[in-house]
Amino acid sequence: MGLLVIGDVVTDVVALHHAPVRGGTDTEADIALRPGGSGANTAAWAAHLGADARLLARAGYDTADWHRAELVRAGVRPHLTVDREHPTAVVIAMVDATGERSFLTNRGASRQLGPADWSDDLLDGVRHLHLSAYTLFATPGLELVRVAIQAAKGQGVTISVDPASTGFLRDFGVARFLRETAEASIVIPNRDEALLLTGETEPEAAAASLSDRYGTAAVKLGAAGALLAEHGGIVSRAPCRTLGVPGETVSPTVDTTGAGDAFAAGFLAARLAGFPAPESVEAGCRAGAEAVGGVGGRPRGRSAPREALPY
Repeated sequence: MGLLVIGDVVTDVVALHHAPVRGGTDTEADIALRPGGSGANTAAWAAHLGADARLLARAGYDTADWHRAELVRAGVRPHLTVDREHPTAVVIAMVDATGERSFLTNRGASRQLGPADWSDDLLDGVRHLHLSAYTLFATPGLELVRVAIQAAKGQGVTISVDPASTGFLRDFGVARFLRETAEASIVIPNRDEALLLTGETEPEAAAASLSDRYGTAAVKLGAAGALLAEHGGIVSRAPCRTLGVPGETVSPTVDTTGAGDAFAAGFLAARLAGFPAPESVEAGCRAGAEAVGGVGGRPRGRSAPREALPY
């Protein structure tokens, strides 16, 4: 049974700078163009890990063909609406020497994803619906999420949500987010998102609180691994070095873009495959560790050749 992700496709401009960015002048950087977007990354990693992954998203008139080809190449079944009035979303990711990144974001066509893009047929053969909260942060997307949640409930499809962004969460409103996603049974925040959503000061307490609300909370802790809580209590802790293969080590951190999306994909793919909680959170950490070893947010080795890029 399949996994349907609702989210965004983005053209990522990734700039790796080894010295601090100097205001008002030039800073040398290695710059790469990659397909991205939290929802698209999650779907691509899930397909990479063997799941039957589908993606509902909207791309712009400028690069839709490239993004569709990249999703197919990654093994995803794309349900991609082409927006004839807006370009594809673009994110400029500035990555420092530690792998940490800052974003400049233009959501472009992704802001237009809405109920008109939905059909109940999208749930055919789907067992689980995963929502990237970026979709909620525009009015059409919020309306789409409401429609999709009701359709999923009616067909017995389980639901998860990735809160996506502390900045956008604050703008949207924590109480509003919790209300709009109340039907989800799994929440997959990072540490800062978990603390913001609960008002707690420690991730363990935040994970427990969120699991009491949603049922399951998988809290991403970056290099420290992840916590899994169910129904109000911590049930599993997975450090990133626990990759499930004796002698295997964590990849050197090159770029953390997409690591959280990879974790979500690994966790959900393992759950859908029937693995219990500890193995599922370890699968998420393993995918996240793989993701930080290269540039961009997608699995490596399946990208289009340079001449196929849209610019």
